[in-house]
Amino acid sequence: MSNRPDIYLESPDALSSLLTRLELTAEVYVNGDFCGAWAVDTSGSRRIPFHLIGRGQAWLHMEGEPERCLSPGDLVVFPHDSQHILSHSADLPIPEQVNAELQQDEGPITRLICGFFEFRSPALWPLLDALAAVIVLDLSDMSSMPSARAIIDMMVSELNQEKPGHYAVVNQLAVLLFVEVIRHQITSGQVKHGLLAALFDKHVGKALNRIHHQPEIPWTLASLANEAALGRSTFAQRFTSMVGVSAMQYLTSWRMAEATRMLQTTTLSMLSIAEKSGYESEAAFRKAYRQKTGKTPGSVRKG
Repeated sequence: MSNRPDIYLESPDALSSLLTRLELTAEVYVNGDFCGAWAVDTSGSRRIPFHLIGRGQAWLHMEGEPERCLSPGDLVVFPHDSQHILSHSADLPIPEQVNAELQQDEGPITRLICGFFEFRSPALWPLLDALAAVIVLDLSDMSSMPSARAIIDMMVSELNQEKPGHYAVVNQLAVLLFVEVIRHQITSGQVKHGLLAALFDKHVGKALNRIHHQPEIPWTLASLANEAALGRSTFAQRFTSMVGVSAMQYLTSWRMAEATRMLQTTTLSMLSIAEKSGYESEAAFRKAYRQKTGKTPGSVRKG
């Protein structure tokens, strides 16, 4: 019988550890009313734009897709920063109208809350590979994704009241909103393959969690399979099928991503970074890093 108090949480799950390690951030930068003839395009920032329709309606335009009417409560997310236009009309606006200063203050009012999600490390982008170019969620009904609806209600309340610290609060709530969107994509069956699906898999997710938390361990295919509670060959096939690369290839990529982060953001010695990346010597680390990234650790640190 364990003497450990049951008030302590278990170790973080694979998705939590990944999002925490790679610093997911969010920012809301628009909360306003649009009326008359208007059109906005927030793509091209190499971040993940999102829009929430708070009032009125908007039309979503994307190349190759039919125009789509958005209603109050609709949340739109662009996981791959796809080019898009939101406007007042089902007709595609002329280029000069996009992001132009509003010329009219009459007509139906549309309230937009706009922002973006951002990953400070590019290693997290494979998480999004299996997601669609655009995700549209109807959050007007409290019974649909109640947690997300509650988060949005808090965001709107903070934006309306503008209490001290509301900017920081709204941005933190936006991070929670992103996690809810990710969860919904899995539970609704929208994503069945890729890194995101693998993180939710009860077997592969355990192995990924160990890789993310302890990349310095000299993992082998057999030891990772043991963590996943699967046979070696079954684990190897399942991992590759879900993630798209072998377990050992993913381990190397993760180690190099973590090494890059440490080179750029810490003053750790090269030997310390090598050891934390799973290499016994600085020379072995330098060789592996150059083979994987095409750059030397020294040049990355100087940069």
